Amino acid sequence: MKYGLLVTGAPYSSPAPHSALRFAHAVIGAGHTLTGVFFYQDGVHNASSLMSPPQDELNLREAWASLHRDHATTLDVCVAAALRRGVLDHAEAKRHGLTQHSLEAPFELTGLGQLLTLQKSCDRFITFA
Repeated sequence: MKYGLLVTGAPYSSPAPHSALRFAHAVIGAGHTLTGVFFYQDGVHNASSLMSPPQDELNLREAWASLHRDHATTLDVCVAAALRRGVLDHAEAKRHGLTQHSLEAPFELTGLGQLLTLQKSCDRFITFA
């Protein structure tokens, strides 16, 4: 079975990202496919490379990146929600005349069309808010 996830909660202020990550590992462990994860609203903060949690806490950005590396799961970030919250990749930062960026691969800025594509490609689509 193919699964897709929508994460709308911010890291460290909402249990949603951590719950979604645990669910992702459970789905894969059960032999299913995790097609992709879409980060929306405050969930876009999960993609920020500027997060620096204490060493005794899970680094959620790194955990999501590891999921991508180990299982080729796409990690899409809503571009409109990200720009509003200051989460930009190099190209968007340059386009807006900014010198810094906080989003890097394997996360990718995409539009809501990608969310619809992900939903259509999955047997189950779960939201973590």
